[in-house]
Amino acid sequence: MPGTVQAIERAAAILRTLATGPGRLGLSEIARTLDLAKGTTHGILRTLQLVGFVEQDRNSGQYQLGGALLHLGTSYLDINELRSRSINWADPLAARSGESVRIGTVLEGEVLVVHHVFRPDDTFQTLDVGTLLPLHATALGKVLLAYRAGGAVARADLEAFTRRTLVDPRALASALESVRETGWAAEIEEMTLGQAAVAAPIRGYGGLVVGAIGISGPVERLCDSRYRPHPHLITYVRDAARAVSRDLGATR
Repeated sequence: MPGTVQAIERAAAILRTLATGPGRLGLSEIARTLDLAKGTTHGILRTLQLVGFVEQDRNSGQYQLGGALLHLGTSYLDINELRSRSINWADPLAARSGESVRIGTVLEGEVLVVHHVFRPDDTFQTLDVGTLLPLHATALGKVLLAYRAGGAVARADLEAFTRRTLVDPRALASALESVRETGWAAEIEEMTLGQAAVAAPIRGYGGLVVGAIGISGPVERLCDSRYRPHPHLITYVRDAARAVSRDLGATR
């Protein structure tokens, strides 16, 4: 029987390190983590970059998973499976938070809502399943953008839905960096005046982000007087996201 191919083993180890890391990683950090020479690590990273599996930040020089690999990561997980695995956790999240719950994934540069649970009250509500939402102006979309699931949003001509919509590329980039640091995203009157939302990433096998789950409702219910989402609601959303991720095979 032929033996394993060392270069492929090392490339897989690098991809796994990037997938389970805190975000972008530098060459030295990757090499040290895997106990590889910098030259060897750099050569593999360059090859992975050429095929689109890895991207390098122009400013910091650090590396992160590329859009081509993340597209492969989401292709094995069809929408029906994402929805079916999330249903068991979406209903309890709606009950705990008292707000509506939506689950989304990327479809052709937008957020496709694949599941929607109404808030547990008697008010009139419209089912959002199948709705397409903008990536840059929604909490679900910011999560997907932050982890580059399905590729980045265009850098120009972002639509302003309200005066609070992030249309400046630098402001959006800063917001996405905050999402990666905290593990959740917020949307405060960026899509609709008077409405707010909180979302967290759903991860699949290998830690790749394959979707997002979040709650939405009036600003006065989701946020305090300073427009900050209530901590207990953030906890509810993140707990639900982790639960769905475990069901999808994520290791952390």
